[in-house]
Amino acid sequence: MRFGFNGSCLEHDPGVRHPENPDRLRAIREALDGEDGVEYVDAESATVDAASRVHTDGYLQEIQAFIEAGGGNWDPDTIATETTWEAALASAGLAIWAAETALDGGGGHEIPFSLGRPPGHHATEDDAMGFCFLNNGAIAAAHALDTRSLDRVAILDWDVHHGNGTQDIFYERGDVYYVSLHEHGLYPGTGDVTELGDGAGEGTTLNIPLPPGSDDADYLAAMDELVRPGIVEFDPELLLVSAGFDAHLHDPISRMHVTTPGYRLLAERTESIAADVEAGLGFVLEGGYGLDTLAEGVGAVNDVFEGASESDPQDRVSDEVVDLIQDVRRAHQAVG
Repeated sequence: MRFGFNGSCLEHDPGVRHPENPDRLRAIREALDGEDGVEYVDAESATVDAASRVHTDGYLQEIQAFIEAGGGNWDPDTIATETTWEAALASAGLAIWAAETALDGGGGHEIPFSLGRPPGHHATEDDAMGFCFLNNGAIAAAHALDTRSLDRVAILDWDVHHGNGTQDIFYERGDVYYVSLHEHGLYPGTGDVTELGDGAGEGTTLNIPLPPGSDDADYLAAMDELVRPGIVEFDPELLLVSAGFDAHLHDPISRMHVTTPGYRLLAERTESIAADVEAGLGFVLEGGYGLDTLAEGVGAVNDVFEGASESDPQDRVSDEVVDLIQDVRRAHQAVG
């Protein structure tokens, strides 16, 4: 894979005790050293104009001034230092690079994965939250729609937390299909089955709030029964993955049971979906707070695009997930 990297992303440092710290990127880089097919690419930072495609001017001015004044606690979880603005623009620029590279035909070991931080999917149009300042994936999607004359972009978010910011930004738009696989009841508490989009965007939000303890078989059932048909029907020209690895069995802040081979299987399924609709495919880093499991997850995705394959698990899908799949189907059938 081609991994986008910008050293400015290491400069955002909310403290060693904060789960979203620079060691996350260092752990990924260390694990990828020497792996087949790994190529690092420098990418330019995003401009404020690019960020303004999804964020209000007032918010961008406010958060930039807050950071340039020295930063601090924007909220109890979202901490800025004087270097955070530069890191946030770098992280958004990496996501734009991933979208551009995907659309330029990168396939196989050319598939792009942006290693940016701070992450982005909780950042709303006018607020920072959940460790996120700029919504990297949303900025990349909007950039692609505006500059590459696309009609449709899909965002698949498999981070364990619901990407409330991404959902909100595109909730009333019909040109972005947002899919979230997340742990039910976890921060920020959004992402209910009944959140389907509104207005022109009605039916273009697909939430799959999986029960705590969901494992590889449960995730794959959701991918096969809900995610694949939803994205195929939408038929996007670009598929961006908000790739968090905090649903891992050993991640410290979730209760899910996805394994490292499970992430390999998720990447395989995603590659197959993108191929089915002939969409460009790119990955954008989100969460993952166990350093070893984060690094293993990114490595598992790289393995897939270097030709590795994985056997499906033999575990049965839980009854709760079977019921959830039916609930999601009914909700979407009700809006046609």
